[in-house]
Amino acid sequence: MRLPWTLHGDGKNISAQDIVGPAERLSWPRTIGIGAQHVVAMFGATFLVPILTGFPPSTTLLFSGIGTILFLIITQNRLPSYLGSSFAFIAPIGAATAAHSMGAAQFGIIAVGVMLLIVGIIVQWAGSGWVDAVMPPVVAGTIVALIGFNLGPEAWNNYQKAPVSATVTLAAVVLSSVLFRGILGRLSIFIGVVIGYVAAAFLGEVDFTAVEEAAWVGLPTLTAPANPFADPSLWGLLPAFLPVVLVLIAENVGHIRGVAQMTDPSVNEQTGRGLIADGLATVLAGAGGGSATTTYGENIGVMAATRVYSTAAYWVAGTVAIVLALSPKFGAIINTIPAGVLGGVTTALYGMIGIIGVKIWIDNRVDFNKPANQFTAATALIIGIANFIWTDEASGVTFNGIAFGTIAAIVIYHSMNWISRWRRTG
Repeated sequence: MRLPWTLHGDGKNISAQDIVGPAERLSWPRTIGIGAQHVVAMFGATFLVPILTGFPPSTTLLFSGIGTILFLIITQNRLPSYLGSSFAFIAPIGAATAAHSMGAAQFGIIAVGVMLLIVGIIVQWAGSGWVDAVMPPVVAGTIVALIGFNLGPEAWNNYQKAPVSATVTLAAVVLSSVLFRGILGRLSIFIGVVIGYVAAAFLGEVDFTAVEEAAWVGLPTLTAPANPFADPSLWGLLPAFLPVVLVLIAENVGHIRGVAQMTDPSVNEQTGRGLIADGLATVLAGAGGGSATTTYGENIGVMAATRVYSTAAYWVAGTVAIVLALSPKFGAIINTIPAGVLGGVTTALYGMIGIIGVKIWIDNRVDFNKPANQFTAATALIIGIANFIWTDEASGVTFNGIAFGTIAAIVIYHSMNWISRWRRTG
């Protein structure tokens, strides 16, 4: 079978003005090396989600690799992207497992995946303009920001369990981002976790018993989701999960536009397919017991640093992820990461999620002199940070801070703009 990539130049060198496009590749040794870099880039963040939520890391890695390959197939091998674990699910998964079980959280993940799939089909048919209308930059930025800030207490819970290793980890994350150039500078999360892990091991905080007992080769743990038709109370979880759809849309659309800007504007035509692919990958992950997926900014950063946008590298990355997932010993090592290290890295990472929302405002020049923009962001952020919660005891429906904040951002923005147009006060 003829492979779909053409060799870029001599396959070895990239001039200062050139990029390696999605349909091109370097020599296979270089392509494999870059693919391995993508695995390292996603590694730190992708594994934090299952560790923080209780999902098996190896299962998450398996569905991450499968999802990446599925994404490449559905987007016709034109859209380079890696599907890693989504941090937007941490809060609703925590709520679901506390009130029900891990199977209940899997049901919520599947529901989000189905909704994202439906949105992708609509975008593929009608275009993405309506997404911008419903969720303009001030709303999108607010939703992303409040999710990051809502998770702040989770970071502190882990940080205070081992403040020394947490501080070492946090310092390593922060310093490595400015000490190193190029790819290493973009791997600050991974480097911070490694340094923090070594420090925690010296402090006696790491238990290697499970690693010694784990097999080198084996299938990861697969679990079935809970059945909402057998337990109708599970439907009450949806208000906590469905706002995450808006975050996944914002992440996917933003990443696709970023790749299109660097490579070819026609890549934007794959937006609908990208949403469909991420939706299907999330459904598969939820059905098998892995964390939900999303396109990864870390890997977009690797492409920007290397100027290699070849989808061949992502086929390599997805394959490597699947192979690593078939080693229980590898998964056991990941499970030994102690609370202090998690607290240190998530202090930076959750804050960065919040700052990404702020960056959406800045990049789109959101005018905060307008009352509609002011109150949209201000009200929704306080609701998210304070984690407003309302529960209907009769139905079991619960709205947490993320759900409330998301609804508030959308309703306040569109209501105030409608009223200002009607009253001609805007």
